[in-house]
Amino acid sequence: MSKTKITVNNNGSLIIAGDFEIVDKNGNEYNLGGREQVTLCRCGLSANKPFCDGSHRNHFEHEAVAFDLPPKKV
Repeated sequence: MSKTKITVNNNGSLIIAGDFEIVDKNGNEYNLGGREQVTLCRCGLSANKPFCDGSHRNHFEHEAVAFDLPPKKV
């Protein structure tokens, strides 16, 4: 399995692919049923949070364009 790749979709979800695990606030792992790729909700409308169910359609706008963060503060 390759390293984790996160893709930010325009007007939609985050696609996570590769070698990863997803845990809740208590550190309990979500059972991903053997999936090597999932989509996470960014809009807050999904009935299946944290996973995307497509509810964002026509309700969420964001153009995903990469940019550089400022240097890390030390």
